[in-house]
Amino acid sequence: MRTNYEETWDLDVFFSGGSESPQFAKHLQSLRKQLSQFEEDVKNWEVPTNENDTSLLGLLEKIQKIHDNMGQAGAFVSCLQAQNSNDSKANELRGFVTTLQANLESIHTLFDEKISAIDEKTWLSLFKQPAFQEIKFVLNEKRKQASEKLPKEQEALIHALSVDGYHGWGEMYDTIVGKIKIPFEENGVKTELSVGQAANKFSSSDPQVRQQIFTAWENAWEQESDLLADTLNHLAGFRLSVYNQRQWDDFLKEALTYNRMSEKTLNVMWEAISAYKQPFVDFLYRKAELLGVEQLSWQDLDAPIGTANKTYSYQEGADFILKHFSEFGHELPRFTETAFEERWIEAEDRPGKRPGGFCTSFPSSKQSRIFMTYSGTPGNVSTLAHELGHAFHSYVLEEMNPANRDYAMNVAETASTFAEMIVADAAVREAQNEDEKLALLEDKIQRSVALLMNIHARFLFETRFYEERKNGIVSKKRLDELMTEAQKEAYGDALKEYHPLFWGSKLHFFITDVPFYNFPYTFGYLFSLGIYAKALKEGKNYEKKYIALLQDTGSMTVEELAQKHLNVDLTKKDFWEQGIRLCIQDVQEFMQMTRKA
Repeated sequence: MRTNYEETWDLDVFFSGGSESPQFAKHLQSLRKQLSQFEEDVKNWEVPTNENDTSLLGLLEKIQKIHDNMGQAGAFVSCLQAQNSNDSKANELRGFVTTLQANLESIHTLFDEKISAIDEKTWLSLFKQPAFQEIKFVLNEKRKQASEKLPKEQEALIHALSVDGYHGWGEMYDTIVGKIKIPFEENGVKTELSVGQAANKFSSSDPQVRQQIFTAWENAWEQESDLLADTLNHLAGFRLSVYNQRQWDDFLKEALTYNRMSEKTLNVMWEAISAYKQPFVDFLYRKAELLGVEQLSWQDLDAPIGTANKTYSYQEGADFILKHFSEFGHELPRFTETAFEERWIEAEDRPGKRPGGFCTSFPSSKQSRIFMTYSGTPGNVSTLAHELGHAFHSYVLEEMNPANRDYAMNVAETASTFAEMIVADAAVREAQNEDEKLALLEDKIQRSVALLMNIHARFLFETRFYEERKNGIVSKKRLDELMTEAQKEAYGDALKEYHPLFWGSKLHFFITDVPFYNFPYTFGYLFSLGIYAKALKEGKNYEKKYIALLQDTGSMTVEELAQKHLNVDLTKKDFWEQGIRLCIQDVQEFMQMTRKA
């Protein structure tokens, strides 16, 4: 008989000894030497002058090896920091890795500038070679982006200053959050919860628990709000200063370029969502009615409906995921079983862990690691499936040319959301009674509300904040106002009480690796709905097509990807409206089930 899956991950397979690992220290020193040697190689490289020159291929191979080693280091430190927010040594290691990453960025700037210096005739002739043809999109992308940046000396200075400036402020946020404790009393016992543990309490069926947590939550973030406001302002200020030097007028340019999507696609997506908000507003009012209040408050958004408070042990959750993944093919469940058996997942509910969940890739080892805090709710099971989707995406890209494996966040959310929907739909179908079905259906709709309303609020807030930040520091009071205004607009003014300090409590506003860490979630959600509809129609036969789509995510724009694999135009409202209507069907079913006789 199979033993139960363990709830803690195995990091020793990469570097034994945690943050004090001698192996990891050796890896970092080796990586520093590799960077130094590679910098010399790039400096001494003479750009090709004829189509038979293969020196560029040699450099690309070296870049990939360094990227894999850098990815290994960054992922390991992220895991160390997440599993124990009090690991001060891990925070020191983060600083060292950030310095190495900034060094690599500077070398990239030099490399990209040399690529852009290749004359057009020679550049085009290089693609006659099959090895270049395969990575044509990525190389042309690098060449174009290099032409839009500053001279290499200035870009190198930006990267050097970003270590203690830009990324330093991002690390400051991690330090602040790691020290926050949320007081909580239950059955006469007083405890202090980590931010991650406290966040799970918002799913409690007890309104007093939700109110207690929200009050303590707001107080805890309020105590740190001045420092958080400084941090957010300096992060945005650094970005805007860089954009200004590059003469980029649009502060969304970096985010759109990174996500390989047009501004037209982004605008059309939000326009479609805004036009279809009313059913979700109606849902929020119906949910309030069922909870016995006139209007929901922020802490009630994740409150369960019904008395069927179904929970899954970790093993039950894993078995449920595996069972339903197998309905859509063979590769996904086989891969997922490996992830469980080899302890790729950190799920234990314990103090000291950081909030949220993520999946990170260890490219040199061809493995991933998943972080979350599992407490047994249906939402936890869906989150686990979501992160496994991310890991599967990385797995299927291993067959591709290394240069074509670097996919953006918006399409990264496609595989994860696809996996999450499989599990959420299955939970609703297998409900044992009407009350349980209602609870699970509502849990599923919560995700639509989060992606179409909460994420919209984040986007509205962040764009307006950046617009005001152009003119100077934005006060803590004004940040609260901007967030409340954004939430009211995004939620159709359906809530009684909002969360003005959400700008401080949400990690995504402080992430330095990817700007505007919000709209890609909504894009991935709606984009995956189109894929999911095809999978439902074609069954297991669709898996090969699905994998082919994922394998193209690192080598074309999202518009090209959608046209090739789904035969749709993302700049037209039709595609987005179809996805939103699927979400509305869940709302309609919920409204029907809860209609008074």
